[in-house]
Amino acid sequence: MNTQRTNGHGAAAIERAFATARDEGRSALIPYIPVGYPSPAATRELVPALQAGGADLIELGVPFSDPVADGPTIQRATYTALQAGVTPASCLEIAGELRAQGVTVPLVLMGYYNPILRYGPERYVADCRRLGVDGLIVPDLPLEEAAPLRAACQAEGLGLVLLVAPTSDEARIRQLAAATSGFLYVVSRLGITGAGLAPGAELAERMGMIQRHARTPVAVGFGISAPEQARAIAPHAEGIIVGSAIVEHAPQGAEALRGFMAALRGAATRQ
Repeated sequence: MNTQRTNGHGAAAIERAFATARDEGRSALIPYIPVGYPSPAATRELVPALQAGGADLIELGVPFSDPVADGPTIQRATYTALQAGVTPASCLEIAGELRAQGVTVPLVLMGYYNPILRYGPERYVADCRRLGVDGLIVPDLPLEEAAPLRAACQAEGLGLVLLVAPTSDEARIRQLAAATSGFLYVVSRLGITGAGLAPGAELAERMGMIQRHARTPVAVGFGISAPEQARAIAPHAEGIIVGSAIVEHAPQGAEALRGFMAALRGAATRQ
């Protein structure tokens, strides 16, 4: 399958998407949606709708039976996808189909490490590259154990996005910022994902410190669920990740999701 795109692939395409948003005076919008929710067929309609609504990158969630970082909204969604028979292999296949449909924005698979380990990190990354996936987010993989997957991603040019926790001290942030590729994911608050729990005002000060060490764009996620929250965070972050609120809108259909995405993008000005 030909997945060539004019904006390149992998970590370079991810960083280029951030650069485009920056040139337009706004934060890049990064919605998250689990593959297979509300159904595998719906994924093929909803992801193009996210792009049409203004998504700069799209996180595709790989359903897993023990999603330790996810709140109840995403847990229910991924359980629905698992019940529909979605597997890591079918997630990759659907990513390839989305490319064939004309989705051009960078696609990043967000999933846990156990299925990647079972699949085989090198084979998984090679299949990602072949099917048009640009990067990976693996929230339960610590930097100290990430060497095999990092090496595989580097060999294929994919981004491996690392996460900064609210408990990460400055020395740890320096390590993560040096090792990430594509962008650096800043978790805005302690706990699990979920809409309606806005990041605190102290985030702005912390972001200033993180930006001093960053070698890639920096995006903020967890708790961002409405345009007004995106508007408040945009001046402090090069990217805004929205997960649970996207999942909540997904059953309403492609047009509703496109409209919600457009509202978030309109609010994400950095000026």
